[in-house]
Amino acid sequence: MVDVTFHSAALSREMPYRVIIPARIAANQKFPVLYLLHGGGGGFRDWSNYSDVAQYAERGLILVMPEANNSYYTNSADRPQDRYEDYIVHDLIADVEGRFPAAADRAHRGIAGISMGGFGAVVLALKHPDLFVFAGGLSSALDVPSRPFSIKRVGQYRQHSSIFGPWGSESRRASDPFVLVRSAGPAQAPYLFLTCGDLEGLLPANRRFAALLQQRHFAYEFHATRGGHDWNQWNRNVPALMKSVLDHVKPE
Repeated sequence: MVDVTFHSAALSREMPYRVIIPARIAANQKFPVLYLLHGGGGGFRDWSNYSDVAQYAERGLILVMPEANNSYYTNSADRPQDRYEDYIVHDLIADVEGRFPAAADRAHRGIAGISMGGFGAVVLALKHPDLFVFAGGLSSALDVPSRPFSIKRVGQYRQHSSIFGPWGSESRRASDPFVLVRSAGPAQAPYLFLTCGDLEGLLPANRRFAALLQQRHFAYEFHATRGGHDWNQWNRNVPALMKSVLDHVKPE
């Protein structure tokens, strides 16, 4: 396990990420990469601190956990210096593939996340189907760009408006997974793995999204599981997530 800091051109600052690589590496061997995205209020150490995901490096994967603050992995509508989508898909991938024995092609690249990170994984994969063969989301906050104004959550609404733009704007639609999935080509899209707990407010949105995937004939699976919006529930789903990862992002 190594923590790396590198300069992101998209963000014009130094950014950290954590990486876990297999213990045994043969000469000239390349490994598939799984990018693991943290949730809102979390950080780049969360996946390794709160789950046992590190063990899957010994199944022939490089695991990469980037820092993204509370960005939703999106190029901010209001802050041009916060280009988090560009940071992930351009700067981070290039740094990982230049620094570690990472296979540099779509067939060996996946992305997954929890909550805000699940949103990021789904949106980035739909926007960049040429980069990822697999995308996974646990308790993905898929409805954030389409949430209406609520006086009870005015602070959250202002934060989301700063990231996605005003209600009904093109910038907001450009990062709305429900909009993206209606225009994405199912044959070109990555395989999508989605779960959500039965005690979560996010469950209805995830069910609507899964129904849309089925209607448009995407390759996907969706599981409504026991539990709430926490690592207890997510950890119960990590083995199924990683089995699906290994089925689609095949080690060489």
